[in-house]
Amino acid sequence: MMLERQLAELLEGTTDAAFAVDLQGEVRAWNRAAEKLFGYPASLAIGKSCAALIGGRIATSTPVCCQSCDILECARNGREISNFDMEIRTRSGQPVWVNVSLLVASNERTDHRFAIHFMRDIRERKKAEQLTSEVLRMARNLVSGVAEPGALPPISPLTAQERNVLSLLASGKTTKEVTAELQISMRTVRNHMYQVNQKLHTRSRIEAVMQALKRGLI
Repeated sequence: MMLERQLAELLEGTTDAAFAVDLQGEVRAWNRAAEKLFGYPASLAIGKSCAALIGGRIATSTPVCCQSCDILECARNGREISNFDMEIRTRSGQPVWVNVSLLVASNERTDHRFAIHFMRDIRERKKAEQLTSEVLRMARNLVSGVAEPGALPPISPLTAQERNVLSLLASGKTTKEVTAELQISMRTVRNHMYQVNQKLHTRSRIEAVMQALKRGLI
């Protein structure tokens, strides 16, 4: 109980929704930000199964929160858990996208371990990503079947990395996701896009993607 009280005090120090569960998935601490995000007061959340409360999914048909939780299995086995995005359901049934980070806390004296979940509301980022994907989808529809590549003015060839950057942007990836996938810096991505815009005679990444699709470059 001492560790649980200490965890509860610690979690109140973060603005992220945060809660701690034991390795059987039972909620043992629940901060005020979690109450606000999920709609459950601590009095209702503590003692309940986190899978039943959170109902997280990474896609419409891919549940993350379930009885046989992979995250808790990783915590039991001491495996590292990377942060990830998932969609949760609030008490009112509203879907909310969050980014999840995890930390395993342990009491060496009792060998009790807890998986601490930190959840940050990323609805605005997801809206921006969805808007970008929709614009790119519309761009593909607009350029498909129009103007043969030979009818377009010649351009300087794109490098392999420039095409990689464009392909990832065309698939709806954010700049941050492009840097992670290609293991390059934000500055390098900006430099590649500057060169791409110069070569394709475009002024934005969406315009560059449209031109690249039209020319069959990606």
